[in-house]
Amino acid sequence: MDGVVFNYGSTNVLQDVCLDALPGEILGILGPNGSGKTTMLRCINKILTPKQGTIAIDGVDIEKMDRIELSRKIGYVPQNSVQDICAPTVYEVVLMGRRPHIAWEVSDKDRDIAWKAMEEMGVKHLSSKRFDHLSSGQTQRVLMARAIAQEVKVLLLDEPTSNLDVRYQIDVMKTIQSLVRGKNIGACSVMHDLDLAMRFCDKAVLLSEGRVLAAGRTEDVLNPDNIKKVYGVDSVIDNIYGRERILIM
Repeated sequence: MDGVVFNYGSTNVLQDVCLDALPGEILGILGPNGSGKTTMLRCINKILTPKQGTIAIDGVDIEKMDRIELSRKIGYVPQNSVQDICAPTVYEVVLMGRRPHIAWEVSDKDRDIAWKAMEEMGVKHLSSKRFDHLSSGQTQRVLMARAIAQEVKVLLLDEPTSNLDVRYQIDVMKTIQSLVRGKNIGACSVMHDLDLAMRFCDKAVLLSEGRVLAAGRTEDVLNPDNIKKVYGVDSVIDNIYGRERILIM
């Protein structure tokens, strides 16, 4: 993403935003509500069209890609996805990830990839269960399995730990980290929990009113000065059991 500008009418939402998501890394997109985080993801996924700037995957401008080609490159896991998916069972939801690769009908290869994705995400035993009957943690894992089945280069995650208790927050982020490193794909994840971001994100971009206040290694971006500027709260970085933790004062 290079020099991206996006407006809602006369309101500037993203202003000259630049970032890179590299294979094998999780990029945390951080900032308070209204700072442009979700808008950024929607621009990357061509749900929204920037007024200026370019967005490229493997050096190819996404504006030159049709929807099918883009879907082979990007897997998008939005918030509150349950009501947007009409497939009744977990298996059918995951199989939807094969749509960009299906010419005429579902093949044995497509089915095998869907089953393998469910197995990787630990949801194979839920294959015949109704998708809308799952817990929040199970839902996130199924949507991740769908993205795996897409065989994408980049994973876009809009607050993947929202509405999850602490245990499932850790489980989901560990799963994302394992997936990104194991398959050598890039991930861009909108996050609110700064301590989770410090633990799991390799790099971070910190947004404030649509502008990038800081970008780079997460431990460099999330320092007390930047946190104070963006969130208006005091914090300290402490090393607890060998890991840096962010403590809000």
